[in-house]
Amino acid sequence: MTDATIDERRFRDRFDEFNEIGATDAGGVNRPSLSDENKRARDLLVEWFRDAGLEVRIDEMGNIFGRREGRDPEADAVLFGSHVDSQYNGGRYDGVVGVLSALEVVEAFDDAGIETDRPLEIVAWSNEEGVRFQPDMLGSGVYTGVFDLEYAYDREDKDGNRFGDELERIGYKGEEPCEPDDLHCYFEVHVEQGPFLERADLSVGVVEGVFGFSWMNVAFEGQANHAGPTPMNMRHDAFVATADVTKAVREITATEGTDLVGTVGSVDVWPNAINVIPERVEFTLDFRSYDNAVVDAALERIQDEIEWAAEREGLEYEFEEIMRVDADPFDDECIETVAQAAEDAGCEYTRLVSGAGHDANYLNKITPTSMIFAPSVDGISHRESEYTEWEDVVTGAEVLLRAVNEQAST
Repeated sequence: MTDATIDERRFRDRFDEFNEIGATDAGGVNRPSLSDENKRARDLLVEWFRDAGLEVRIDEMGNIFGRREGRDPEADAVLFGSHVDSQYNGGRYDGVVGVLSALEVVEAFDDAGIETDRPLEIVAWSNEEGVRFQPDMLGSGVYTGVFDLEYAYDREDKDGNRFGDELERIGYKGEEPCEPDDLHCYFEVHVEQGPFLERADLSVGVVEGVFGFSWMNVAFEGQANHAGPTPMNMRHDAFVATADVTKAVREITATEGTDLVGTVGSVDVWPNAINVIPERVEFTLDFRSYDNAVVDAALERIQDEIEWAAEREGLEYEFEEIMRVDADPFDDECIETVAQAAEDAGCEYTRLVSGAGHDANYLNKITPTSMIFAPSVDGISHRESEYTEWEDVVTGAEVLLRAVNEQAST
């Protein structure tokens, strides 16, 4: 138990001010990684960290850390946070809730005059979304050794801008090595981005793990021709094959596993003209499940479907798996810490797994980890209408406060 408590007004004022940066007319935000808006958000966060008396450091990947020392400066730190980059025209809650909850927890300890045994460290990870530079979770991935630094620096956006160059352009290519410190554990608060908590009328999700997933790039190459004179039996239509594969994704998700989900999320068509048969289509595939064998089976089946679709239309095709992350159970002790914190906060909760990837996936590889979910209204995320009731945001921060306090005292 602790006497510290979240200052709801301070927390809300800070949240609203932060989301003025990159605000869209439809109520969302547009702060993709390393954009000018992302730089402004980083600048404000660093200012707030320093105002709170935190020692700020920025590593080679632009990950931002704010440290509050404990009674034992030699003890391993409790790390907690999330990210402040957004989707293009994304929501106000995704990522930001975790970082600002972490800052509010530290200030709540300050208000109550509480000095923890262990140091506390807040983090804002770079490029979690992966919308401008792929793959996602790039900052935490380098930090945990999943990617090397030069690989990350060489990622390019659609305009050919390198991640490393853009990081330097906005002034966040730090000198600190991007490598793990001695950590005691990691916590992350996040909006659920799914419907389960709201459907159950619960304010907290104790996250036990994260789905594994496979991301793929696919391309069909056919033959452009006039849409009028070309008989149907003489066509080599790359979009017809794409449509067949899209339908197959739905069929596979219905048969391979009860929690399997699949998405065709990005499609580019050439020449993209109303009266021309599509010559080339490039698209992405995304399969996810908490069972790695289910993802493997879906991956095998979709490759067969791609081959058959190409054969039917007389096309060439390209296939590449660009990212694979295995399902990842979190640490039992950290899970129980979050569950007990929810009980101490007097809120009802459930245990669940996350269908979305998070920086916590990679942190779990190097230190005990768990997450706290707040409900997403209508399960909506990654769009401007994303919304979480403020009462639920505050509850998530209260649970984080208690979990951090517990682990910082052990």
